Amino acid sequence: MNTEILPDESLKKELRSAAIHARNSLTEEERTLKSAEICRIISELPEYRSSTNIMIYKWTRGEVKLDELEEGGAFYDARKVFLYPLCIDTGKMLAIRPGTDEDAWAPGAFGIKEPVKEKGQVAAPEEIDLIICPLSGFDDNLNRLGMGGGYYDRFLPMCRNAIKTGVAFDVQQLLKVPAGPFDIKMDMIITESGIK
Repeated sequence: MNTEILPDESLKKELRSAAIHARNSLTEEERTLKSAEICRIISELPEYRSSTNIMIYKWTRGEVKLDELEEGGAFYDARKVFLYPLCIDTGKMLAIRPGTDEDAWAPGAFGIKEPVKEKGQVAAPEEIDLIICPLSGFDDNLNRLGMGGGYYDRFLPMCRNAIKTGVAFDVQQLLKVPAGPFDIKMDMIITESGIK
């Protein structure tokens, strides 16, 4: 019998709502400038420079924008292979290297732009060197508060060779994120003010 105390889901929901509200209080200009600074910090990380297969995400709903790392961005590095998450089932996710065709992307179940599996290549989790995760909130202990679906928490343990990096704005920091046995901590969290 599992005797571990699970975190109060209603508390997590309340904290998630507060952190997202703080994130959404930023203006579009503030989000763009702060996102660019986060991308600059990432681009200078030794862990980023030594990584080849990097899993990032397409931002939505006020999340940190990673477009400065992608092709055409100020910190783009053509030597990097970018992989993107594809939610395929309840709580299940794949890492996809997208194809180059115009129809290689489609809106996903949550309205997030996702790679089309048949147009790209599925990467094995153990091939990923670095994962850059979005998050709703975080604390000083590198606990990540996601959106509540558990996709990353189920996927990250399979990525045994990857450095797990969360990205957020400073306003998303919480005093304490209630973490249970299945909540995966980050190796580092990057905000516009630096590395946590």
